[in-house]
Amino acid sequence: MDNLSEQVHGKDCVRPDYLHEDVELIVGDVRDPEAVERALEGVEAVFHFAAMVGVGQSMYEIKEYTEVNNVGTAVLLEALIKKPVKKLIVASSMSIYGEGLYKNAAGKQIMATERPLEQLKEGNWELLDAKGQTLQPIPTNETKLPCLSSVYALSKYDQERMSLMVGRAYNIPTVAMRFFNVYGTRQALSNPYTGVLAIFASRLLNGNAPMIFEDGQQQRDFVHVRDVALACRLALEKDEANGQVFNVGSGNNYTISEISERLAKVLDKADLMPQITGKYRVGDIRHCYADISLAKEKLGFYPQVEFNSGLEELASWLEGQIAYDRVNEASAELAARGLTV
Repeated sequence: MDNLSEQVHGKDCVRPDYLHEDVELIVGDVRDPEAVERALEGVEAVFHFAAMVGVGQSMYEIKEYTEVNNVGTAVLLEALIKKPVKKLIVASSMSIYGEGLYKNAAGKQIMATERPLEQLKEGNWELLDAKGQTLQPIPTNETKLPCLSSVYALSKYDQERMSLMVGRAYNIPTVAMRFFNVYGTRQALSNPYTGVLAIFASRLLNGNAPMIFEDGQQQRDFVHVRDVALACRLALEKDEANGQVFNVGSGNNYTISEISERLAKVLDKADLMPQITGKYRVGDIRHCYADISLAKEKLGFYPQVEFNSGLEELASWLEGQIAYDRVNEASAELAARGLTV
């Protein structure tokens, strides 16, 4: 079931050509109880991935994000109370962590808070301790307390907790998967609020340099979409997963500048060096990458797609794609609303 949103699927809003002919597509809105109940007919398990996605956009389309993500999840859960399934897997997000975990100069683990606005205006991007010393990022595990820095992050946490809460109350085995930065084929290239690799690809395919906030040294974990599918299948199959949350990442970390340059290279666009804006976008965090030890232990999840291979596959797919570069208008929208500093 999908509403085939124009922002994701384009103006035509037709059945995606990559869907296997045996896949039944129900075009509907997750906020519509009748459409959700229709989609649940004959279904034994649910993967709840329906959501508005985008940190920046969520900070001004607050009503839409809250309705789709929060209310939509409530509609689904009410339908599942009437018609329980064998398992519910819900897509959560690494965005709920806010900043990842850090350690100080003494090696002590620190749960950092948001960076002060005054510091960001000075172009001082790193997290600092009380003494003004730079904190070092370390892999973030599932025990890290949420620090919700955007409406999107708040809504994803709501989806996660509501699903686990209702699943426990009504004996519906439920698993929450905290996706990190997912990349791969079939991403929405013309959506300026999608994954950063897709946004960079749309810029490069149109002969434009990727735009990067801050100094480009922020670190993230990039996980291939096939590995995400693998993790979700394991969550469906493993009873040990029930009632738990799992990080779904690669366990590796890269700077945003590095992945921009590597994508440009595989697309033969190495001359289009990234444009470092030196600006901060409200809701962004500095460093966060995944500790996937729990997923390895409980799910037997080991990522299969090495980053270079994933980039080469993405580049091959991109050769036949049309992308509309809407990054400038999205950036202008954020700036006009005072959401960039």
